[in-house]
Parts: sequence; structure tokens; C-alpha cells
Amino acid sequence: MPITLDDLRRYAVSRSLFAPTTLKRALHRMGFVQADPIRAPARAQDLILRHRVRDYHAGDLERRYSQLGVHEDFFINYGFVTTELQDLMHPRANCRVLVENQLPWPSGRKKRAQLLLEFVRERGAVHPQEVDAHFSHGKVKNYWGGNSKATTHLLDVMHYQGLLRVVGRKAGIRLYAIHQHHSGPADKTECQRRLDALVDAAVDVYAPLPASSLRNLVRRLRYAAPQWRRNLTEALRRAHDRLRHTEVDGITWFWPDGEEPSASSPEDTVRLLAPFDPVVWDRHRFHKLWGWDYRFEAYTPSAKRIRGYYALPLLWREHVIGWANLAVKEEELHADLGYVAVKPPSDEVFNRELEQELERVKRFLRL
Repeated sequence: MPITLDDLRRYAVSRSLFAPTTLKRALHRMGFVQADPIRAPARAQDLILRHRVRDYHAGDLERRYSQLGVHEDFFINYGFVTTELQDLMHPRANCRVLVENQLPWPSGRKKRAQLLLEFVRERGAVHPQEVDAHFSHGKVKNYWGGNSKATTHLLDVMHYQGLLRVVGRKAGIRLYAIHQHHSGPADKTECQRRLDALVDAAVDVYAPLPASSLRNLVRRLRYAAPQWRRNLTEALRRAHDRLRHTEVDGITWFWPDGEEPSASSPEDTVRLLAPFDPVVWDRHRFHKLWGWDYRFEAYTPSAKRIRGYYALPLLWREHVIGWANLAVKEEELHADLGYVAVKPPSDEVFNRELEQELERVKRFLRL
């Protein structure tokens, strides 16, 4: 039988929301978890992992970071990647952060970076304040137009290049240490192999993908491997040949080989998803699957917000039917719910499952 949009919807939910497992196994199954610093009521990485890890509590990833075989790094966005995935992206030793210009570093900046590298090598793990106190580099414009300490900015760039790694956090601030990557690919074939593996890793997180979303996803690999950004068009062509695909309602959808979309069947469960959860991250796919537009409005002026500061998509079975803004006040969880159809489903099972999901959120937050 031909694959339908209903099949793809069920498949998108069930393949991403796998049976909860250990934290380490979940991270290595996903390969990448997007991070975001906003806590409403918890950070995005924690909100993503709570659906996929048994007995997960907010902050577990940060507390156990050094034991999990993952690293903070850029993939298609900033987040946590496995060692295997990070090895595919590096070395980026001569690459600038892509939101900066691509001109070579001036000699003065190269010298400061070398001195900073020697300082970190001597000290081991360092806090940006410690580095800034030693060098006092002043301030620079950051990626978003504001002012950042030049030392912190330089640490960020050196981390992106792979010269430094994040070994942990103190009060949310990254601690850095020296990092040494293996050498880059020796020939064009190995370069293509790595790039194809990066494409497959991204597709594995976000499949199934309509053709335009696959194209945008592959383009975002310029953050993961800027040294190969000129090879991404050809990598997309190879992906079209390699991945399974079908046409549904005039749109071609792609997913990993060896999987069968029509075999999926989500549970009778309510879930409140992070705005960056793989199920809802791609807003174009979101509209195709659920027929309405979801926007992340934390940076939208409050008067112009439609669904709230940090609206969490509300998933019921395989349908995203609304959203929730959660807040903790005086050790109590408060939920402000909204629905696409104005009213919630008049279903006892839904009401029961919604209450159970809110109880899970309370346990996750240790309330």
C-alpha cells in the first residue's frame, strides 16, 4: 500500500520518541541534542531528554556530562554531540565561526590565541574569568551585536575550531581545556565519506523530511564542517540517491534506509515537547504534518506573541493539538494551556493522560 501523510505523521513521532533508556544510551542513539540556555521551566536539552531517558531530572546531563562520552559543539545548531559525531566534523583548525567574516585572522589575534592556548595547557581546566583576569583583552562585538569580553569571545572561537573542549560548567559557565583532534581526511573519498556520514546523522535525528527540509538541513552542515561547505550541494545529490523516499501529496519525503514508515503506531500519551525537540524542530515539516504554524516566541516582543514566551508543543498520540506555557511559582507548577481547536479534546483518556504528563513534569523538576 502507498505511504500516506498519516503514516509519515505516526512515523515521525514514534521513531523519535523511542522507549526510555539510560541517559548515555539515549544520547548515543540520538547522536545530537540541541541546547538552549533559556530555562522555562527547564533548559531545552533537559526537556528533550526527559522523554527519552528513564527517571530523568532537570540538570542530569550537566551533572553527569564528563561520564557520558559527549561534547558541547556545533552540529546543525549548538548542542551535545557524541565523540563519534564530533570526530567526523573536525579538524576545523583554520575555520572561522561562520557568523563572522571569513577573512584570515590578523597576526595580533593569532598571537593572543597562541598565548591563551599555552595558558590553558599549563592550568588544565580554566574558567573564562580566570583567563580574562590574566590577559584583560577588553571587549568586542559578539555574534548578536552586543558586547562580550574579548577573552570569552576568543575562547568561543577556539572551542569552535577544536583547539579547546568544554569539560564542564560552573554556575552555567563553560570550563575549557586543551583538545587535540585527529588529522583530517587524506583524500577526496574520505572527505565524501565523512560528509555523507554527517548527512546521515542529521537525517537520523530529524527524519522523515520533505525535500525542502532535507535541503535546508544539509545546508546547516556548514556549521558542522565549514571546511567542506563548498561540497554540500554534491552531498545533497548523493543523499537523494542514498536515502529512501516517496512522494505524498506532491511532496517527496526522505528517511533512512532500512526503516518502514507504515509500521509505526504511537501510544495514547500526552507529551509537552521542547521547542527544539526533533519532533517539532523543523517548522516547515511541522506545518506539513499538523497543518498549523508553530513559532518560538521567546525573542518576540511580548505584545506580539501569539502563544507565549516559551510555548511547549502539546502532542496527543501522533497529533500536535496545542501548546503549554509552564512556570514554577512558590514550588508549584502552573500550566497555561492553549489549543488549535480552541477547546481541548472531550476525551476522558486525554484528560487522564494530560494530568499524568503534568505529574511527570513535576517529578522531572523535583517539585
